[in-house]
Amino acid sequence: MTDIRPAAPPAATAAAAPMGRTEWAMLGLLALIWGSAFLFIKVAVQDFVPVTYVWFRLVIAAAALAGGLALLGRPLRLPWRVWGAIAILAILNNIVPFMLFGWGQQHIASGLAAILQATTPIFAVLAAHFLTVDEKLVVRRLVGVLVGFAGVAVMIGPQIVGDSGNHLVAQLACLVGSLLYALAGIFARRFQAMGVAPLQLAAGQFVAGAIMLAPVALLFGQPFDSLPTSWQAWGAVAVLALVCSAFAYIVFFRLLERAGATNSMLVTLLVPPIAILVGAAVLGERLSINQFAGLGLIALGLAAIDGRLLSWLRGGRPRRAA
Repeated sequence: MTDIRPAAPPAATAAAAPMGRTEWAMLGLLALIWGSAFLFIKVAVQDFVPVTYVWFRLVIAAAALAGGLALLGRPLRLPWRVWGAIAILAILNNIVPFMLFGWGQQHIASGLAAILQATTPIFAVLAAHFLTVDEKLVVRRLVGVLVGFAGVAVMIGPQIVGDSGNHLVAQLACLVGSLLYALAGIFARRFQAMGVAPLQLAAGQFVAGAIMLAPVALLFGQPFDSLPTSWQAWGAVAVLALVCSAFAYIVFFRLLERAGATNSMLVTLLVPPIAILVGAAVLGERLSINQFAGLGLIALGLAAIDGRLLSWLRGGRPRRAA
């Protein structure tokens, strides 16, 4: 999840399966990877302009995933009609949100960016009500959406009056990025009918994104003679591409197969606390009281949308999310 959250797979409405130690370990690994990703984004955009950082991230991730599929004997050969849809997905799920979060983290703390990205499932529930026929709002989900947006208001409300710089705009940019992730998740549902396997979809969107962004990066990004020379900047981009994108996709789709989509999306609740802790430990970042309060409300909203917390509190069996 995260400028790091992949588009929801075609099986996004699959029932939750029981979680054993292996599945919980995979979930924890994903949360650690995606929670730490905000730190690496913060490091990368200190030396790269966002469009250049994003392009290198897409190129490296595309090479890793496409190369891996080729080694497995599953080359990335898809019909031309599929590539058009993948190009749209790359714009919604990679190019634009990656740049929005990259630019946003030049102005706000990495932990705050992670909290704002946690709104993705909230946007997804709302968007699905209007854009799908089988995922309409029910009372529980509507309450979760309202509580989640109340959390956003608590976080950014104090910035609306008297904001003297890009702090508010950066938060809004991250919210727009989260909305695009949500729309990408809904758009990605069509690929099951097209016969596109999840890892093909993951590799394809990085390949398409790298190709489409290339002319923009060359025209408006950093000139090659001004690219950073520090190992920290290049290391951050490499980790984001190879670990937080390529490897994380493999773990995420494997977790989907073993535990179902509902359990897999629990990672959304785990990423912000990890990002906050990592940002505080490594970068010395500190969040305000209202931002922690907003995180609490967003987490409560996500729990309401998921539905299992309410079932546990009632002493009943966890039920499948509606």
